[in-house]
Amino acid sequence: MAVEVKRKQNESVEGLLRRFSQRVLQSRVVFRAKAGRYRTKPKTKRQVKESALRRKYLREKRDYLQKIGQLPEETQGGGFGNRSFVKK
Repeated sequence: MAVEVKRKQNESVEGLLRRFSQRVLQSRVVFRAKAGRYRTKPKTKRQVKESALRRKYLREKRDYLQKIGQLPEETQGGGFGNRSFVKK
């Protein structure tokens, strides 16, 4: 998982560091290291079943609201910003 960046000709140290940090972010090395710090217990069968039922319920509710026109149609891409139908 080594990230290697070679200095280009006439490149400043700041530019090299910027490219290196971008490469590290893209390789997700830091993310995996932080995620592996703590062990999480695997979900029980009951928890898996409940979360699947919750997802199914929310999907059906969203589809129904879209069908009756209460919720605008989703755009392509999904993303994290389209969570307006889920109450927090």
